[in-house]
Formats: sequence, C-alpha cells, structure tokens
Amino acid sequence: MFVATLLTTPQERTLDKALVDSLRNAWGGGEVRWLSIDEAAEFSIPLLPDNQWEVWADLQDACVDLVIQPDGNRRKKMLLADMDSTMIRQECIDELAAEAGVGAQVADITARAMNGEVDFEAALKEGDGLWKGLPEQIIAQVLDQRISYMPGGYELVNTMKANGGYAALVSGGFTAFTARVAKTLGFDENKANTLIVESGALTGKVRLPILGKQAKVDALETITRQQNITEADVIAVGDGANDLGMLTRAGTGVALHAKPAVQAQCDVRINHGDLTALLYLQGYEITEFVT
Repeated sequence: MFVATLLTTPQERTLDKALVDSLRNAWGGGEVRWLSIDEAAEFSIPLLPDNQWEVWADLQDACVDLVIQPDGNRRKKMLLADMDSTMIRQECIDELAAEAGVGAQVADITARAMNGEVDFEAALKEGDGLWKGLPEQIIAQVLDQRISYMPGGYELVNTMKANGGYAALVSGGFTAFTARVAKTLGFDENKANTLIVESGALTGKVRLPILGKQAKVDALETITRQQNITEADVIAVGDGANDLGMLTRAGTGVALHAKPAVQAQCDVRINHGDLTALLYLQGYEITEFVT
C-alpha cells in the first residue's frame, strides 16, 4: 500500500475538497484523512499510479504539492536538515559577503554550486578571502539583521522531538550561524564549517577539511549509528546539489523549494508548503504540532 499526500501553502489554504476526492476516486483510494482543513490531506492507494508525475505537474499549476510514498515507517526517528534556504530563508555566505561589499560576486558562486554547476568545496574556496578583515562581530549583525527563519521550522523540529525524534542541522555554511539557528529551533546538534578568526577579525579562510556534500552523508551514517537507528528512520531536507547525497540515502529525502537539478533527482518535492509539510508527510495532524 501507498499513501498519497496533497498539501498547499499554509497561508492560502486553498486545497479543494473536490480535487482531493476526484483524485482519490481516480486512483481507487481509501478514505480521505484531513491533516489540516483546506491545507493538507492524505489517502491510501493500492498501487503507484502510472500518471503520478503528469498529475504532479498539473497540481503544481494549482499550487498543490503531491507526494506518494510507501505506507510504512512514515513517522521518522530523526530529522537531518540543511540550513541555508531550508531552515533559514537566506544563504548565510551570501549575506556575510553582502556585508563585505561583494554580495553579487559571492551570490553567483553560491548559485552555481547549489545548482550543481561547480563543486561546492571549490566554490567555497573561490570565495575565500572576500570577507578578509571583517570584524568578528559582523556575524552577530548578519544574524540579527539579515537572517529570517523558514516558516514551520520550530514546529517540525519540536514536534518530532516530542515524539522521540532526534534533530541534526548539517550545513556547508558556518558554525557561527548554525549554532544560533540550532539553538533557536531546538536542534540536538549542528555541524558546519568554521571561519578562522584572528585578533577579532575574519581571516577570510575556513578551517579544513571543508564540510560539503560528503560531510552530510557522513553525518547521516554517524548519527544513525549513535542513535541506534537505520537510515530508513531518517527524514532529510535540503535544497541544493550538495544535499543530494543525504536526500537519496535517507528513508525520506525532501527537496524543499529546491533547485531544478535537485528536484529532478528526488521523488519527494515540496514547492508550495513550508517545513510543516514534512510533518504532514509523516502523517501528523496539525493538532499534534508543537508550536
């Protein structure tokens, strides 16, 4: 058996009952279960439909996400999350570069890396030195003035933790940012790159080795072993090419508002919902959310 989940933006809440019923009937599905009225619903189906991706494309035009997954082990024991453009709306490297007056240059490097056009580690090294000499306190300024959180992040982390889950934030960004984000949202641990600071100023260098795509896979392997769970017990979320390793290895890998090259390699794609979509995919109802 499989479960089909349909959801839309929490702000608009325009998931039409007639649309859900029509799709359920066309696929011979079971009773519709509304996880959030006018926002998220699910129903069981006996087989994967041949026209899944054609229907998915049509629903995208209606601002509706469709995910079909096996009806088993949906409630995960661990969340493994990217930070930039996933748990926060921005790319911390870009925002730091903007403070250094080289924002456009670094944003181009970051975009190419996230699209998989260049190697992430090479891209990070290409940006080396651009923020050399900035005072260390600039990081707190960027966090306070330039960084905003993706909606639903607190609910996602803390609802899973309230149900026995473990949450890890793993980023190709910097520990100076992940530490604050992890503490604010309630993550159990965080891993990222470390900016080297000397005499109260950034040197423009990053401590080696650089954490990139493989580091996220390594975190998946290490943390699941420590928690005595399997990779099938993990839901991972990210948006860039350096997230693909963990997304394809985790039990459920979610491409959230992801780059086209990333979406093309993921079966679970969320383009309209926020981070609470990951709770709906696990079968949580909105009344179960920790807010």
